[in-house]
Amino acid sequence: MTDGRLPSRLDGIARKLNGPNTLGNSKAFWLAFAVGMVGMIAYPLVRGSYAAGQTSLFLVYGLLALSLSLIWGYTGILSFGQVAFFGIAGYTYAIVSLNLGGAFGQTVALPVAVGVATLAAFVLGYFMFYGGVKNVYVAILTLVVTLVLETFMAQTAGSEWAIGSVQLGGFNGIPGIRNFALGVEGASFSLSGSGFYWFVLTLLLVAYLGSRILVNSRFGYTLVAIREDAERTTMLGYNVKRVKLAVFTLSGALAGLSGVLYATWGNYMDPSVFTIVFATIPIVWVTLGGRESLLGGIVGTIIIERLRLWFSVNASEFAIVFVGVILMTTVLLVPRGILPGIRDGYVFFSEHGIRKGIERGRGTIQTRIQARLESVGVGGSETETPPSSEAVRE
Repeated sequence: MTDGRLPSRLDGIARKLNGPNTLGNSKAFWLAFAVGMVGMIAYPLVRGSYAAGQTSLFLVYGLLALSLSLIWGYTGILSFGQVAFFGIAGYTYAIVSLNLGGAFGQTVALPVAVGVATLAAFVLGYFMFYGGVKNVYVAILTLVVTLVLETFMAQTAGSEWAIGSVQLGGFNGIPGIRNFALGVEGASFSLSGSGFYWFVLTLLLVAYLGSRILVNSRFGYTLVAIREDAERTTMLGYNVKRVKLAVFTLSGALAGLSGVLYATWGNYMDPSVFTIVFATIPIVWVTLGGRESLLGGIVGTIIIERLRLWFSVNASEFAIVFVGVILMTTVLLVPRGILPGIRDGYVFFSEHGIRKGIERGRGTIQTRIQARLESVGVGGSETETPPSSEAVRE
């Protein structure tokens, strides 16, 4: 380091953190990111331990959204199965930790649960991708697997459905899961409230930065190539099936880690984690934030879940309706998601100025709405010429 530069390995990591496949590579972005992290770290000190404990759930869901961003946003594989691995890991953690008991049981249960979820993702991915399942059929198959798990777990209420001393409980679920702890008796620590919040925030930060490095590596370039044109990527000599299996397995592991944290957060697991509503919610998170942005999925998760919490308290009957309205509005007006939309808006106004940019933006939104309406037969006549793709993209 006689020339003052970073060692080559650290320099390579820095380049991958700021690679072309991730949104936000400028000094302004990293400054805003650092300010946001300081705010997140200070949140429990301002709002208190109880509020931090509740907000921990949003961060846990952020890991789940991140797993979907990798498989859907960067590889182009829409999966409803992330909640399947989420639930498998949560149930496995509950069963192992309650049977073994104590901090040692929880310490053993953590890697076992994540490992089982990873194995489940590998097995499902192997039969799908090496079995020739592609495109929308992957989404259908992963949804079917999730609903099968819900149906199976819902009928495990009888006393015969027990693993060791743990009753599966059917819709009653498995209660009594202890707060997150690691270590052995006499040398362990337990996390709840603010401590659990900071722990989950650290895991989410590490997972996010690690994912940035991954998608800006050669492996990440392959993922994007598969998303854009899988057949051409195969012709260039890449083993597309193996790459898809690898990223599907990795995303399953992230979803499994999220499921473990969810089980320790709520001290409870039940089949509701396999329902079709919960299976679709991660897609809403990622769509809102931007599916081609790792940070977008996390931001979308926090926005949607914060609003869902408010609606569940003040107008619970409209919570799901509100989520649907948000999804339709996002797809219609900001199809790439909030964070990519903010970046595009910044570039747009930088090029055209504020006044002219607002005028052009209004025209673009009107054209886009008209095109959407005409695509479903609302507005316009059959003799009218549809707007060109260039006009819609503008």
